[in-house]
Amino acid sequence: MQNGSMVISVAFSQDGGRIVSGSADQTVRIWNVTTGKVEAELNGHTESVGSVAFSQDGSQVVSGSSDQSVRIWNVTTGEMVAELKGHTESVTSVAFLQDGSRVISGSSDKTVRIWNATTGEVEAELKGHTRWVTPVAFSQDGRRIVSGSFDKTVRIWNVATGEVEAELKGHAGRVRSVAFSQDGSRVISGSFDETVRIWNVTTGAVEAELKGHTHSVYSVAYSQDGSQVVSGSGDRTVRIWNVMTGEVEAELRGHTDSVRSVAFSRDGRQVVSGSEDQTVRIWNVTTGEVEAEPKGHTDWVMSVAFSQDGSRVVSGSDDRTVRIWNVVTGEVEVELKGHTNWVNSVAFSLEGSRIVSGSYDKTVRIWNVTSGKVEAKLKGHTDWVTSVAFSQDGSRVVSGSDDQTVRIWNVTTGKVEAELKGHTYVVRSVAFSQDGSRVVSGSGDSRVRVWNATTGEVEAELKGHTDSVTSVAFSQDGSQVVFGSDDETVRIWNVTTGHSQLMFASHITLPDGSRVNKTSPGDFRIFYPLQQPTPSLNSYAQLSDNGHWIMANLRDCCLPSEYRNFSCSSIWGSRICLGYPSGRVVIFDINAAP
Repeated sequence: MQNGSMVISVAFSQDGGRIVSGSADQTVRIWNVTTGKVEAELNGHTESVGSVAFSQDGSQVVSGSSDQSVRIWNVTTGEMVAELKGHTESVTSVAFLQDGSRVISGSSDKTVRIWNATTGEVEAELKGHTRWVTPVAFSQDGRRIVSGSFDKTVRIWNVATGEVEAELKGHAGRVRSVAFSQDGSRVISGSFDETVRIWNVTTGAVEAELKGHTHSVYSVAYSQDGSQVVSGSGDRTVRIWNVMTGEVEAELRGHTDSVRSVAFSRDGRQVVSGSEDQTVRIWNVTTGEVEAEPKGHTDWVMSVAFSQDGSRVVSGSDDRTVRIWNVVTGEVEVELKGHTNWVNSVAFSLEGSRIVSGSYDKTVRIWNVTSGKVEAKLKGHTDWVTSVAFSQDGSRVVSGSDDQTVRIWNVTTGKVEAELKGHTYVVRSVAFSQDGSRVVSGSGDSRVRVWNATTGEVEAELKGHTDSVTSVAFSQDGSQVVFGSDDETVRIWNVTTGHSQLMFASHITLPDGSRVNKTSPGDFRIFYPLQQPTPSLNSYAQLSDNGHWIMANLRDCCLPSEYRNFSCSSIWGSRICLGYPSGRVVIFDINAAP
């Protein structure tokens, strides 16, 4: 499972059907174990999420963050139920009491706090550690708490009195992870001293010291029956230990960076691990094999587009790659590598044999879809390339840039045919007219310009928007220009008469048959009658203004909350493709809905 940023914490739900992960990208994600897909992305934290856990019944998730807050989330809706504030430094660890009534948290402020999960109030503040408290955990009966600290000690606390029952000393380095056995008789701890220790809660004595890791132990967990311990380490391995013998039963290799979090499934058959290599892996305990690690983009998806026949989608991402996806299988057919910075815009040529991409590395690249090779690397812009498009015949490409210029390129020679100057701020969107005789551009200067593609002269400058123009397009016959803006309006401008009007309806058909759908306030998609699938009652889909609904003539479908935080979209007939900050690309088909 590709997360998109360093995974700091992972945990199974009690039924083993889901995994929750916390990441350096400030998000909490809930994954389906069977499909490997993200079911929900929980946004709200403003800094890294260092710890996550499910409630016993799986209905809630708790997360702790470097933003000093603890948050409780509803798993079904993805909504935040409570935000618990009080810690004065980063929250490093969180856990639910078995009945879900309380939450505990450990913090860099050296305290452990017990919170009422319903009221959000602090019930107790446990003080005693002399340095950061990193891990915390409840015993199964809820009567005790165990905490570990950078002061190299493990402490066991009485929940009722708030007093320390035992202070366990022995580690020679910071204690990074702790956990109770199921019956509460033992505690395990993992430390920067590269060891795992098993402690007797009653006597405070070390029953076993597990050695083998060659770097700090970041995470430890018991199996449900208490017979095994799993540990994750900076040495990039996951180890499964036999509690009775102290021997390593399995050493799981595959991660390419430190393993920051590990957990057993309830039945003990699987282990989940999260790593600084940005992946979440599910391992089979018996075979030691990886059972799931789906791939995808590893950062924001900035642009998506359908091929003309609707069989493929191209996506560009902040992970510097361009990917071509098969719409039917959902698999990546080709991963195009070469850009050295974020890929901000992508598009197919009309016949689908080429892709053009524009990047923050200041280049435009033309790719062969079949071979995955770069056919041309177009250099000339002096700042980020923000938008690219092919002419209808595929012979030219137009690009817009932060350098305030629009450039027209010859695809065969790779040469600049025209450099169009006039905008006074970043060019956000560009497009050719269908006959290739004109180019339209929208800019952060709130202006739209129509250019003669042959002479490079400005034929018209369109005013009216009060904020950046983010999307532009010609109608099929070139008689009208449609443009959307950050001022949350869409305008239609008649090139011949010079008349401009605001678009109030959610969709409109222009005189030449071109259909314009408002997909959100200030954005639109245009459909050309000669380039779309044969119409049917449900042939055309569109997004509602708030992005919560996919709508067609006879059917509306509500997008689940976890799919609403998309960063870009593309529409082809009844299909809508959405790209997400998490790196996901999701395709919906309104005709496939039951």
